[in-house]
Amino acid sequence: MKNYKSHMKWSWVIIVSFFVLSIYNIWFGLFGFVCMLTPMVHALRGKGKLHCAKHCPRGSFLGKWLPYMSLNKRLPKFMTKKPFKHGVLIFMILMLSFSLYHSGFEPKKVAMSLFRFMGASFIVGILLGVIYKPRSWCAICPMGHATGLIDKGLKNQKKKKNANNTKKQLNY
Repeated sequence: MKNYKSHMKWSWVIIVSFFVLSIYNIWFGLFGFVCMLTPMVHALRGKGKLHCAKHCPRGSFLGKWLPYMSLNKRLPKFMTKKPFKHGVLIFMILMLSFSLYHSGFEPKKVAMSLFRFMGASFIVGILLGVIYKPRSWCAICPMGHATGLIDKGLKNQKKKKNANNTKKQLNY
C-alpha cells in the first residue's frame, strides 16, 4: 500500500473547529456527515483503516491533549473483544438513526442531531482517555470497527475472486 502522509499532529483542529463553529451556527453540525463518511470512503476504496491511522481528528485530539491528564490504565479486556465492539457499533447506529428519525429530517434539526451525537461520543472518548490510556476510544471506535469490517470483507471478496480465477485457469 502507498505510504500516506499523517495529519495526526494537527488534525485535532478540525474537530475543535467543528464544535466551535456548530455552537456559533448549528448549520455547521451537518459537517458531522463528513466526519462519518470519510473513513467509510477510505475503507470502500480499499485503504482499510487509513483514516484511523493517519487522519482522524478525534484520535488526534485525544492523543495530543489527554496524555497530560490520563491515568494510563489499560482498557478492560472485554472492551477489546469483537462482541463488545459490535455492540457499540450497533448502539451508535441505532442512536443516530433514532435521532435522525426524530428530527423529521429537517436540515436544521439534523444538524443539531449530528452535533449532539458527535458531542456525546467525544465526551465518552475524553472520559475513556482520562480513565484509561489517552486513545482508548480508538480501540472501541464504531467508525474504526466498521472500516475494519469493510476492509476484511473486501479482502475476503478479493481472495474468493482470485481463487475462482485460479480454478478457471486450471480447468483450461
